[in-house]
Amino acid sequence: MRNLITDVRGVLIGHAHDAAAATGVTAALFERPTVASMAVLGGAPGTRDTALLEPEMTVEHVDALVLSGGSAWGLGAADGVMSWLAGHGRGFPAGGFRIPIVPQAILFDLANGGDKPWARGDGETPYRRLGMEAAAAAGADFALGTAGAGFGATTVNLKGGLGSASARAATGQIVGALVAVNAVGSATIGGGPHFWAAPYEHSAEFGGLGWPAAITPAETALRFKGGTGQNTTIALVATDAVLTKAQAKRMALAAHDGLARSLRPAHAPLDGDIVFAAATGHSGAPSDAFALTELCATAADVLARAVARGVHAATALPFPGAQPAWHDRFGG
Repeated sequence: MRNLITDVRGVLIGHAHDAAAATGVTAALFERPTVASMAVLGGAPGTRDTALLEPEMTVEHVDALVLSGGSAWGLGAADGVMSWLAGHGRGFPAGGFRIPIVPQAILFDLANGGDKPWARGDGETPYRRLGMEAAAAAGADFALGTAGAGFGATTVNLKGGLGSASARAATGQIVGALVAVNAVGSATIGGGPHFWAAPYEHSAEFGGLGWPAAITPAETALRFKGGTGQNTTIALVATDAVLTKAQAKRMALAAHDGLARSLRPAHAPLDGDIVFAAATGHSGAPSDAFALTELCATAADVLARAVARGVHAATALPFPGAQPAWHDRFGG
């Protein structure tokens, strides 16, 4: 177990970034067509081809899922992933062509200090290229923190980032999470180093500090970053179980609890919080509703851990006024 979403058999992750622009792309490639769904609970989402993931829609499988920076400009990243997949013979066969199915979600990272001339109408965006590079880089091992879709991510008080975690559910099946943390609020409690996700931590994976001895009203006071649309936490949870699209939808909904456990606030009108859920089908189906509940609860827990790991692993961007990283503020 790597404590990464790639512990789920059939999932590969690749990153690409543009350091000058302070933005990036993460591609989740599936080794074979995979059942997936999603749930949006934030008020300002940015997505592509997510309607087809609803249980009543015709398409049953996806080839990849993409998380990206860039706000609406970042939606071009899926073009690059599609091109790479088609070049490797992947996709839905139609009329002698292959059409890769690649839904996507984006976050807002335009105001983090990077140079993004396309957002001022000057030149082409880098996202198609970054999508191709992320797909080509997909593998079992990948970086956390300031990487991929989390490269330019921030929170209200600290640098955000790309996080991942995994666990074996009581059913014996593996569940993993991947998240780009660009929250309107905070992953940490008040002004201190403790993470809201502390009760779910495994093996000191984000510092092992637990919760503070007491949490005061001042530490639970809401703090907000930016304005409407300048946030969004985007995530994927995956399992090696066999699930239907409806069951994957239920897992996506349940996994949103992980955002609520690790970020304050989550699911705000200012966020576009979305969770994808995928089932690669390499192990058995849940035996009953209780077994499905085990998978859903595990998905929420690993997503909470992944949020904290993403912030804990991040490094600050090299721009004036950039948010400090957790390690800058609190040491080792």
